[in-house]
Amino acid sequence: GKIIKHSSLLPRVAVPNIKSAEKRVQVAERNRLKNKNYSSAVKTLVKKCMTAVDKYTTAPSDEALKDIQVSMSAATSKIDKAVKTGVLHRNNAARKKSNLAKAVKKATTK
Repeated sequence: GKIIKHSSLLPRVAVPNIKSAEKRVQVAERNRLKNKNYSSAVKTLVKKCMTAVDKYTTAPSDEALKDIQVSMSAATSKIDKAVKTGVLHRNNAARKKSNLAKAVKKATTK
């Protein structure tokens, strides 16, 4: 069949000859998976918050407003944790939070 050169589903293959290099490969893979986990969680929560904002914009209600606040809080929290663990740069996180806050403010104030 077809040979796959690289896929995010397959583990990365590196064949080091030195023990310390072998360990670095393991550590790098572990960190890559941890970072990927954080990044995707941040993206998901940001998307949920934006969806909640859209829902509130189309049909304003107290329940929709509560959904916005809960999702905004969760996204902000996850973004801050991603900065703490070194997955995101603090300026990148600040930009993400600012964009969220801007979208929420635009939707809620009229």
